Amino acid sequence: MTDAAAGAFAQKPLIQFDRGPVAFAGAALVVGTFAIAQLVDLRQAVLFLVGALMGLTLYHASFGFTGGWRRMVVEKRGGAMRAQMLMIAVAALAFIPLLTLGNPFGQPLAGATAPVGVSVLIGAAIFGLGMQLGGGCGSGTLFTVGGGSSRMLVTLLFFIVGAVLGTAHLPWWLTQPSLPAMSLGTSLGVPLALVVTLAGLGAVAWVTAIIERRAHGSLEKRKAPAVAGWQRVLRGPWPLIGAGLALAGLNIATLLIAGHPWSITYGFGLWGAKIAQAVGVPVASWEFWTWPAQAKALQSSVLEDATSVMDFGIILGAALAAGLAGKFAPKVAVPFLSLLAAAIGGVLMGYGARLSFGCNIGALFSGIASGSLHGWLWFASAFVGSLAGVYLRPVFGMDGFKK
Repeated sequence: MTDAAAGAFAQKPLIQFDRGPVAFAGAALVVGTFAIAQLVDLRQAVLFLVGALMGLTLYHASFGFTGGWRRMVVEKRGGAMRAQMLMIAVAALAFIPLLTLGNPFGQPLAGATAPVGVSVLIGAAIFGLGMQLGGGCGSGTLFTVGGGSSRMLVTLLFFIVGAVLGTAHLPWWLTQPSLPAMSLGTSLGVPLALVVTLAGLGAVAWVTAIIERRAHGSLEKRKAPAVAGWQRVLRGPWPLIGAGLALAGLNIATLLIAGHPWSITYGFGLWGAKIAQAVGVPVASWEFWTWPAQAKALQSSVLEDATSVMDFGIILGAALAAGLAGKFAPKVAVPFLSLLAAAIGGVLMGYGARLSFGCNIGALFSGIASGSLHGWLWFASAFVGSLAGVYLRPVFGMDGFKK
């Protein structure tokens, strides 16, 4: 190697990253961890870090439900959906036995179960429609906001608005026809519950593979990444299947640490209610916020709410990932119609998530993995709503089915 070449090599950093976002996100994660440990407890601080790992994984793999479902509908490519089914299946293998035991490690465990009724049917459809207009699901909204998307910040703000409206109306929706919460693990026993759950997830994956092969002749092959080894670990992109397995493991960790599975949207309603209360809206008198658990959350610090703490961690973890990848670049100029779609989509997602007891994470991922029947109803209804959203996207100048 010549002296000139050696000098050029020495001047070029092995990894190029956005120093500002990396420094800010890294410092916030360190300070946040210590602050939460001091103000709440060590368990809550660990959940904050688990959320950060989720954000890092979501960003580096671009692991979202919205784009994956849209690709299945528009392009007949189902790789993302198959990765989602695998993720849920791996979590279910741990969730269903653990939840049946109830208290395996000295801490009570509660699954993501909910009533199966009109509220879930309508709410999930509204959510599915909203996520295609908003441009992201619950987890997708958080990790893209962390990555610097100004448009998705609009989606998040209106997501919060919709979630608060949902808390105002949920008691009425709960009076509509419904079956009680049903858990396959409790009803069928662990072995049969696992067989039924895995068979259902496998059937969805199989159908996507059949559709893709008929449309394209073969399943899509992933392109080789531009970087490999430890640089790929830090900068991405991560494979979807690997990310799905990582998220399944992190959700299992959440269940064991928090006592309940991963959820996202409850935090949005809580943040919005606290803001509304601060400006004089009497949310504390709303029926939803008079229920013991909700009243306690409204009166306490958001740092005591596990869902909120993990949401903060996801945003910061995604910001760190975007900085490490050198892709943290907020876009200020966003077309008006796109911003309008973001606002409408955010409200619909917030409202729909509250009615249907969660989003793609709390209701679909954690719900099905917990053996809850409402998770399957949520999946079917949200997919129908998402299909309608795909057809509506071109109205707002977004990609989708165009006439």
